[in-house]
Amino acid sequence: MKLSLCMIVRDEEAVLARCLDGVKQFVDEIVIVDTGSQDGTVGIARRYTDRIFFEPWRDDFAYARNVSFSKATGDYLLWLDADDVVTAENGERLLALKQMLEDSPCDMVMCPYETGSLRYERERVVRRSDDIKWRGHVHECIPPKGKLVHAEFTVLHRPTGRLHPSRNLEIYRKWAGEETLSGRDLFYYGRELFYHKLYVEGCAVLEEMLSGEGWYVNKIEACRTLAACRLALGRREEALCALLRSLCYGEPRAAVLCDIGHLFKEDGRYGEAAFWYESALRCRDHTADGDFEQPDCRGITPTLELVWLYHVLGDRARSLEMHKKSEALAPDHPSVIFNKKFFGE
Repeated sequence: MKLSLCMIVRDEEAVLARCLDGVKQFVDEIVIVDTGSQDGTVGIARRYTDRIFFEPWRDDFAYARNVSFSKATGDYLLWLDADDVVTAENGERLLALKQMLEDSPCDMVMCPYETGSLRYERERVVRRSDDIKWRGHVHECIPPKGKLVHAEFTVLHRPTGRLHPSRNLEIYRKWAGEETLSGRDLFYYGRELFYHKLYVEGCAVLEEMLSGEGWYVNKIEACRTLAACRLALGRREEALCALLRSLCYGEPRAAVLCDIGHLFKEDGRYGEAAFWYESALRCRDHTADGDFEQPDCRGITPTLELVWLYHVLGDRARSLEMHKKSEALAPDHPSVIFNKKFFGE
């Protein structure tokens, strides 16, 4: 079984060697598509492969990734970004994954992706096929198809500080003026508007997304972003309605329940806040569903909030119980240390 690594790059001289050094011994072919580098990226790439291609940038990440896939000759295709890292441990996991695919072929392998505090699954390895296509101008993806399996091969996203603060928003604005955006594109477009503090426009785009077709996981997260936009506009009741609307699309997510608890806490409705934080503790991990999972929202965040809430409600026993739970989860957390002194330990 031949595994091809497919990458799209542009001005990545600061990180490309780090990425390729971590993965080169575990792949059988390296395909790099450069979309217009002005630095030493291409020279670095040539140290690892002669399979380098040049494609003008079209403000479309999916198009560029499809070009990279079209140049590969492997049975399976692995994609990475230049600022991704494969550790030695995960290199061994990739070897195990290759052996698994040799013994038991499939169409797509979902693997964890860790970026900052987020951990979620991506379609990391796919069987080469004319039917496999990336979609989405930004935050591109390959729609799941055929036999899917899950593996522990984990990629770490480790950018070095080179930022493109308005690039994604500019791309979405361009395509919104030329075509009808998909539900996925509307979701990410709305998030970009929120990041740029364009809250009124963000509300409009996210409401359009929620009223049309779209993946239920994106709709749940869209409700959180819509709530944040409404809060920024001072529309607290409407923000709560947006969070509660997420329950229409699927099983409750801990991050949503923590957001609801926070609203009630801010309003002085401590008993109701405690109910929602307790509910967050009972949520399951939705990483395998494709969520942007925030493990702290199922653990230390609601637990610490409940220490304070039960204290204010006069239930010292429950407050102390939550303190013990938080101490077991994060003994070095500053709030845990403060609470330990408060309880006289």
